[in-house]
Amino acid sequence: MKQLSTLIVDFLRTQDFVIISSIDKHGFPHSSCKDIVKIDPAGEIYLMDVYHGMTSKNIAQNPAVSITVVDEHKFIGYCLKGRARIIQDEQISPEILKTWEDNITSRLAKRLLKNLYQDKGQSHHPEAKLPHPKYMIVLEVLEIVDLAPHQLKKEVEHG
Repeated sequence: MKQLSTLIVDFLRTQDFVIISSIDKHGFPHSSCKDIVKIDPAGEIYLMDVYHGMTSKNIAQNPAVSITVVDEHKFIGYCLKGRARIIQDEQISPEILKTWEDNITSRLAKRLLKNLYQDKGQSHHPEAKLPHPKYMIVLEVLEIVDLAPHQLKKEVEHG
């Protein structure tokens, strides 16, 4: 397991979701959006999934996955590679479920405020219609790839 730096943990906590990529039965990548519900700096990331779709099937066949998270405005991002395991809904702790519900409430509030003050975006609130989580994905991080361009990293180091 690869330890997560404070910088990476703090960055992940600012994200509403991440892109998880798994490998399908034909060897092709499959990507989907998932909500982070817990980050263990020792090297585990917990993602909530409300559907029993391709991601869970792929992980059952091949636990190798990656999650990608970027901030376009700051021009930074990370790809975290590792092995995933599934925790079924009946085994998810009430604390984790509460965190997920709080995350959904926060996203609803952000969307409502943004619709009031800026871009109208969605006229409805998709988060309010999400089903109860079906399972949780736990990613054991084995490799961290910094996606920031090398030139920007050098400027920050010498800046």
